[in-house]
Amino acid sequence: MMDREEMKRAEEQYSADSIQVLEGLEAVRKRPSMYIGDISERGLHHLVYEVVDNSIDEAMGGFCDSIDVQILEGNSIRVQDNGRGIPTGMHEKEHRSALEVVLTVLHAGGKFSKSSYKVSGGLHGVGVSCVNALSDSLVAEVHREGKIFRQSYSKGKPLGPVEVVGTCDDTGTTITFHPDPEIFTQTTVYKYDTLSARLRELAFLNKGIRIELTDRRELVDEMVEDPNTGEFKATGAKVFRHDVFYSTKGLSEFISYLDAGAQTLIPDPICVTSDKIIPIDIALQYNNGYSEKIYSYVNNINTIEGGTHLQGFKMGLSRSLKQYAEKNKLLDKFKGDIAPEDFREGLTAVISVKVAEPQFEGQTKTKLGNTEVTSAVSQATSAAMETYLEEHPREAKLIIEKIVLAATARNAARKAREMVQRKGYMSGGGMPGKLADCSDRNPEHCELFLVEGDSAGGTAKQGRDRNTQAILPLRGKILNVEKASGDRAFDSEEIRNIYTALGVTVAQEDETGEKHMDLSKLRYHKIIIMTDADVDGSHIACLILTFFFRYMFDLIKNGYVYLATPPLYLVKRGKEEIYCWTEAQREEAALALGKGSDKGYTVQRYKGLGEMSDEQLWNTTMNPAKRRLRKITIDNAAQAERTFSMLMGDDVPPRRQFIEENAHYAKIDA
Repeated sequence: MMDREEMKRAEEQYSADSIQVLEGLEAVRKRPSMYIGDISERGLHHLVYEVVDNSIDEAMGGFCDSIDVQILEGNSIRVQDNGRGIPTGMHEKEHRSALEVVLTVLHAGGKFSKSSYKVSGGLHGVGVSCVNALSDSLVAEVHREGKIFRQSYSKGKPLGPVEVVGTCDDTGTTITFHPDPEIFTQTTVYKYDTLSARLRELAFLNKGIRIELTDRRELVDEMVEDPNTGEFKATGAKVFRHDVFYSTKGLSEFISYLDAGAQTLIPDPICVTSDKIIPIDIALQYNNGYSEKIYSYVNNINTIEGGTHLQGFKMGLSRSLKQYAEKNKLLDKFKGDIAPEDFREGLTAVISVKVAEPQFEGQTKTKLGNTEVTSAVSQATSAAMETYLEEHPREAKLIIEKIVLAATARNAARKAREMVQRKGYMSGGGMPGKLADCSDRNPEHCELFLVEGDSAGGTAKQGRDRNTQAILPLRGKILNVEKASGDRAFDSEEIRNIYTALGVTVAQEDETGEKHMDLSKLRYHKIIIMTDADVDGSHIACLILTFFFRYMFDLIKNGYVYLATPPLYLVKRGKEEIYCWTEAQREEAALALGKGSDKGYTVQRYKGLGEMSDEQLWNTTMNPAKRRLRKITIDNAAQAERTFSMLMGDDVPPRRQFIEENAHYAKIDA
């Protein structure tokens, strides 16, 4: 935070002349994907993040501590903050209000002026102007200089001048917008859970900032925690869904949240802070799991592909742990080799750095390239870890023992992989016996269905398109890799069969410590998980997704993994048949076929794929012209990690709490 004199100077400098214009806004509506990634559900939610990021930038500068986000009826969004308010004075070069310049000119903003913002996530200045361009309506209201200023827009064009509509004794900006359905043709419906995941993340990354989210589209049952039992119970009242995200400890609380489903190895997260070269904030924790969960951020941007800050962290962590272990002779009895990845098994870490002029590789801001950051983060991590290990010898010993176990398991897993490859698995030497392959050899045309059980697999084999669709039946429930070490995973026949059928090998670490798969020999570009539409089927799908998430993440990242959605009901009257995927569709079909009566039609509830004939399975679930596939995407990696750990890990209470809190938002088939 700045002192009062600095804040005063910054407020004086943040005026209409701080807004620098680089170019116009004409191309945004013609090519929206160039500016927000895509125009699907992901791009829709990105509009909200762009507006919120402006408020977060104010908070990072020390001028804002409260942000309120509301989903209004009709899927409009309102974002309100208590920052300084966008300048409204006349812009010298543009000869119009600076507010209008910010909202209608691409690359216009205070982020280019170092006197206005020292650090910012929105460095390209395209955020709020893009939101305006892609909204059929937007209203900006600014509280500043004792006045309330307001201006309305449609599709990026002002509907009138900036007007003074009242007086005030506070400051801040409120942006209310509705996404343009001409642009977002797939959907304009916002998902509460998607927005809450990002806002929660921002609250952890920026401690002391209160972020609220309210959904005003519909009332839900009010759920209150019983102080005696800890269970969530309905009060009978109806309320708007609402959450408040606020963190006093920042990243250490983020780690505790992410590790909610794990049994931790040390009592409290280890914290690393430094501002010698750049502001560095790191928190890390070891648990008894087998996966490595590291999340890196630059100026609140999730750098999903890592970069120099992640490299520096890994270097500093490995160096400090290895030096401590050797100094205290904790590795004398271990005869194998210890690889860098062994130091990170069971590790959950969050790395956040603030860089004044970040250099991102590519246009997606997913990998940091500033070379000076590597040594800064490495030195800060080493210094903090050396101090912690010396001051906590008991915890240090537990961590080193965990590393030795990881090295032992890794060596065993390597031997298991080598044995597997000698037998022909994972190397193309032979396909699994149960695989019914397709005849086409172009991966872009080919699909692999992972089917639950031999019975459903047999039906799928009969109903498929043999030219492009391959079927691999899986026996029962595959291994829960969340609870198993690498050697056990590679010893599983079902997992080996998946590797073999796909034609890929195990992900390997590159020189930066990142794990990647070689997808050059991938045999199918659609991998479709097809399970029964009941609780057991959902559990099997979750087990398979956990495996892909932990061992084949590149397949998810590249958009190759899908879930099939078989119908839940068949409503039939004579020769008339209507398949239904939801309860609402079943009710509509019943009304249509019943012709106003509850008689004359039958309803069949499908609980298993085996209940369908091969023709029915083809028509409803496998036919590309009629089926409904859901592509598996990861919009928020940290939230996905927590969910997989919580649902598939050992710790029961967090899983129980999750089910209790969410049971009134989802229907669970018993």
